[in-house]
Amino acid sequence: MTDPVDLVGLEDIERARVRISGTIRQTPVQVSTSLSERMGVPVHLKLEHMQITGSFKFRGASNAVASLSDAESRRGVIGVSTGNHGRGLAFAAKSAGVKCIICMSKLVPQAKIDGIRAQGAEVRIIGKSQDEAQLQVDRLVRDEGMTMIPPFDHRDVIGGQGTLGLEFLDEVPELETVLVPVSGGGLVSGVAAALKARKPETRVIGVSMERGAAMHACLEAGKPVEVEELATLADSLGGGIGLENRFTFAMTRDLVDDLVLVSETEIAEAIRHIYWQERQIVEGSGAVGVAALLSGKIDPNGSTGVILSGGNIDMKQHHRIISGEDVDVTREVA
Repeated sequence: MTDPVDLVGLEDIERARVRISGTIRQTPVQVSTSLSERMGVPVHLKLEHMQITGSFKFRGASNAVASLSDAESRRGVIGVSTGNHGRGLAFAAKSAGVKCIICMSKLVPQAKIDGIRAQGAEVRIIGKSQDEAQLQVDRLVRDEGMTMIPPFDHRDVIGGQGTLGLEFLDEVPELETVLVPVSGGGLVSGVAAALKARKPETRVIGVSMERGAAMHACLEAGKPVEVEELATLADSLGGGIGLENRFTFAMTRDLVDDLVLVSETEIAEAIRHIYWQERQIVEGSGAVGVAALLSGKIDPNGSTGVILSGGNIDMKQHHRIISGEDVDVTREVA
């Protein structure tokens, strides 16, 4: 486990902010009248699904690619992804003229695979989990000297994601609670590091799905453990955190105040709410914070921020959900 002094801090995040300032999009914040009335406190939605490539992942990927040496750039980059990291890395690599390969499991929706290929990256589908896809990544790093840029457990990736926290606090200085989607922990680690450094009293609450919530299971075990990857509407939150996790487990454990889980039904209801009440199209992983509010699993005190982290949802699936259909991805994948 990495020593706490080596974990990503405010200086790393501020350097990332300067490095990628001309690359990323500063996404807007929208006050939710419906959620504010329902919660009894101001609720601010950070519309990060409007980021370039459709998710926050572009921040971390851009920072990592911009930090490559000339030799690393020539050999190319490779990563494993449930979709959004791959899309962000592919776009960042293409913009920098760097070869990119993305390895993915069979659980990744076709729409996300197509989105990555559209950015010019080579996609390889391997196995039924991110862990299996990671084996292919490890081989190419070993045999071809490619540089691995993982989706979360990487200094530059976490630093890039942390810029979202600085940006949100600049836009809404009175924030008291921030709800952050959690998968491998890159986003919540970066955002928590930024917020706690700038405004230590801010509560940071992670939100994940009930099916295959790896970080939650690891925190309960007190260490990184293997967690089965399951089909879920929040597909971008799938995958493990890695048994050799260097940064995000410790940062989530030490900086995040709570982590709650939401059901598939609650995620679907949040997608519907965000569309019909907020006029936004958000994928399941980006909707978990709203799901936590609507389900009453979080009782916010004071000004509350919710990160809508991604919008790369299959539009046919989205149409079915907002039309009130019971979309059971567990049955459809099986």
